[in-house]
Amino acid sequence: MEAVKLVDEGRLLTDVAAKRLSVPKSNLANWVRASRAGKLAKVGQGQRVPTETEVELARLCKELAEVKLGRDPLKKCAAYFAKESR
Repeated sequence: MEAVKLVDEGRLLTDVAAKRLSVPKSNLANWVRASRAGKLAKVGQGQRVPTETEVELARLCKELAEVKLGRDPLKKCAAYFAKESR
């Protein structure tokens, strides 16, 4: 509800608010749309709360993706310089 208030009161754009809150932009846009339709209280009622294991798995998957993004350019650079030194 607080995230939706930031957007509705015009303090932040949806993109900026989503980044600042680490929430996917599409989720925030859906929440804003539901709020304007008066259905924000019903959002997510049919979903179950994730277990600690699921939360940890999601965190680790995100961390792995970030590490891969940092590693891949380094691999390319290493291959380039290895080819140059021949």
